[in-house]
Amino acid sequence: MEGEHHFLAVDLGATSGRTIVGTLRDGKIGLQELTRFKNEYVPVGKHYYWNFLGLYAEIVRGLQTAREQGYDIESIGIDTWGVDFVLVGRDGLMLRAPFSYRDPHTEGVMDKYFQHVPKERVYGLSGIQFMNFNSIFQLYAMRCNNDSALAAADKILFLPDALSYLLTGNMVTERTILSTSALMDAQTGQIAEELLSPLGIGKDQFAPIVEPGFEIGRLSPQLQKKTGLGAVPVIAVAGHDTASAVAAVPALDDDFAYLSSGTWSLMGIETPHPVITKDTFEMNFTNEGGVEGTTRFLKNICGMWLLECCRKEWADAPRDYGQLYKETQEEEPFRSFIFPDSPEFANPTSMVQAIKDYCRRTNQPVPETYGQQARCIFDSLAMRYRQVFEMLSTLASKPIRRLHIIGGGSQNGLLNQFTANATGVAVYSGPTEATAIGNVMIQAKAAGLVDSLKGMRQVIAQSVSPQEYLPEDAAAWQEGYAKYLKCID
Repeated sequence: MEGEHHFLAVDLGATSGRTIVGTLRDGKIGLQELTRFKNEYVPVGKHYYWNFLGLYAEIVRGLQTAREQGYDIESIGIDTWGVDFVLVGRDGLMLRAPFSYRDPHTEGVMDKYFQHVPKERVYGLSGIQFMNFNSIFQLYAMRCNNDSALAAADKILFLPDALSYLLTGNMVTERTILSTSALMDAQTGQIAEELLSPLGIGKDQFAPIVEPGFEIGRLSPQLQKKTGLGAVPVIAVAGHDTASAVAAVPALDDDFAYLSSGTWSLMGIETPHPVITKDTFEMNFTNEGGVEGTTRFLKNICGMWLLECCRKEWADAPRDYGQLYKETQEEEPFRSFIFPDSPEFANPTSMVQAIKDYCRRTNQPVPETYGQQARCIFDSLAMRYRQVFEMLSTLASKPIRRLHIIGGGSQNGLLNQFTANATGVAVYSGPTEATAIGNVMIQAKAAGLVDSLKGMRQVIAQSVSPQEYLPEDAAAWQEGYAKYLKCID
């Protein structure tokens, strides 16, 4: 890997987005953030929409900034959250702003869909965890509501693919983002036509499926002129942000579990093949696509969404995270618990009130102060992590010896320590920018600078220094876990 190489990563989360330049030099990777911007859904009438064209405009601004700062960009890659999609008409134009996965139109539709294809069959084909916002259920809700945009749609593009289409004019369906939809046959990697039938759509309404590292095309002539970057390739990275993040786990062996921590927490292991059994069905685990044909066998857990919603309501809480964590640590432990994945926390009018109501309903002390509420959230997340970690341990083919926490939530040292205490294994936090790093390294692999996922991780391991957290207070946390299980039962 000679010289210096620059790649531009567009990393879009469900609350914010960034454009980042990743530089490879002397066998190491470094990042430089170019732009950062908010990403919030827009309520209009009864629905919640993403400001899709606003995101496109922010990407273009990031490309312009890269040029202004003198970077010689070798390629561009886009990753986003999963499941959401854009509908495109026969004229190639977007038919409407896409719905947010938090839109309420999917409430109650899963059971209606299962009248067409039984639940066990849906899981047997897709291997995907049942969540009401899976693309399959979004599309079915639209079909039931006689959605005019769906009726007119020629193509269905998942968000990273739709944004790449705006940059290049070429349409693809990247496999890792497709895998989040519950429309893909986990064994073949192709669209499961049996699952499409109740939706009233056909397989031809999806663009060709491609693997991470595929060159989608070059910046359109219009964008070449607007950004000054020239005919830069746009690469289909692991379009699902968690797939890019998992590719950035700085591990040189495979005896680890990962926790991608952000708005959502996603805990799992990397497997060579999907794991679809009666047990995984009953435990509601998911099989999503990874880099080099791997499977991300994991469970979605509500994550920092709980805290961030509360922070918007807390008038007297410190805005500094470090101070908030310090005060939270001083609160009484295990005073009250919530089940983080309870539907009432998905998108409440008031998260603070939802937490209070849950604790009142389950006959626990009601957390009245911001400190008590924060402690309730962190204690509950750590215990939920242990619960899922124990499930993983029973399903994995080999022992899991440590947990890597990656993503923005890995900066939460208090929750990292709580997680080590709860799970009883060593926890390693970082890299914080795992998604962007994975995005960049997939581009580097496409450029021939590394030859494999293992080679990618070797570069990453040489570039970052994860912080270690060792378990403490085992007896107290065991007692707390027993209390948590009673509260959520």
